[in-house]
Amino acid sequence: MRLPLLALLSRGPAHGYELKQDLEQLLGAAYPQPNVGQIYVTLGRLEKSGLIEGEEVAQSSRPNKKIYRLTSAGTEALRAWFEETADEPRVRDEFFMKLALAPQTGLADQIALINKQRREYLNTMRNLSKLSATEARENRIAHLLIEGAMLHLQADLDWLERCQEELEGSE
Repeated sequence: MRLPLLALLSRGPAHGYELKQDLEQLLGAAYPQPNVGQIYVTLGRLEKSGLIEGEEVAQSSRPNKKIYRLTSAGTEALRAWFEETADEPRVRDEFFMKLALAPQTGLADQIALINKQRREYLNTMRNLSKLSATEARENRIAHLLIEGAMLHLQADLDWLERCQEELEGSE
């Protein structure tokens, strides 16, 4: 949450609720909606670390609000973030750990685990397909996010198929 907030603040000063709305509008319904409390906690941490600075602004009919702006250190942190590549492919996968350990525990069947996970991925794929139909017209960035998630799910489904073939072939 830290760096996306810095990115939004690079456009100009804003308060926490505006940043929440900007994230929701940018990413659409497929992305988990940020909690406004989480945003304000993160803003407080960014301010303590010197990446942003806040200023209280008086409002006549409401409580004061705090407007945040990016500092030069925040701009440098954001520049460094854009220079970094994304994390390596998933190697620490909770499902795979379950699959690997199931035979040792005797508490779960590997093929049953694969089938259950497959159903979960297919349900998620259906939900994303429905969401994609509305997001495609309204928000291109959100549509790309959904499309990426669906491609990852398809790869995961293909991988589950490969796991099942391998496990059934070793019996």
